[in-house]
Amino acid sequence: MTRRVRLIVFAAAAAAVGVLLVVTVVGMPPFGNAFHPYRDVAVAAAIAHQTANVVSGVNYDLRAFDTLGEETILLGSVVGAAVLLRPGREERERTEVPEDEPPLQAVRLVGYLLLPVTLVLGLDVVAHGHLTPGGGFQGGVVLGTGLHLLYLAGGFRALERLRAVPPFEVGEAVGTAAFVAVGIAGLAVTGSFLANVLPLGTFGSMPSSGIVPLLNVAVGMEVASGVILLLAHFLDQALRVERR
Repeated sequence: MTRRVRLIVFAAAAAAVGVLLVVTVVGMPPFGNAFHPYRDVAVAAAIAHQTANVVSGVNYDLRAFDTLGEETILLGSVVGAAVLLRPGREERERTEVPEDEPPLQAVRLVGYLLLPVTLVLGLDVVAHGHLTPGGGFQGGVVLGTGLHLLYLAGGFRALERLRAVPPFEVGEAVGTAAFVAVGIAGLAVTGSFLANVLPLGTFGSMPSSGIVPLLNVAVGMEVASGVILLLAHFLDQALRVERR
């Protein structure tokens, strides 16, 4: 495809998106309007399904199929980054990484103290995502980035010993597959993809909200693994890859 053809395709797509954007903005209710039908319906549906966190009720119940799409986009992004960051023909990967500069003692102390606290916080955000603000996406990011406090406190070698890449590659795939499996279970039992097939439980208790906690955990596993893999590839590119 030539540069001229690419520009024509881009211009046509940009014009179409621009028209849709203008139509959407013009058709929106005025700012500050008290009429919010989607909000009213979403809150009532979340309460009916015993989901205390209405945001999780929207993400993993009312529009769970959209959330599956978002999760798949993250999976594709990680795969794309891994492919792009592979050593090219004019590059090679070092077998040994240069010695790390020792961090400040204060940084080391704070990092080691916050590492377990951050990981526990991430697990709590994922596990209670159907009850309190948070969920799989937020908790997954906390877990993925919190693990890299070890890089700040102990250096790349310490992080590499704890963060073996293959298990997180499996974790990302399992998280996405678990989300799809829950959806297929709903399809098999009720005839609707991602329909609830579990007891709703009691409002405000841990065993409540039907399949929402399961989807929270699946997303948390996928997001945490994806963030860890992305940072792993970026660090490897910065520290291991060099020109021949």
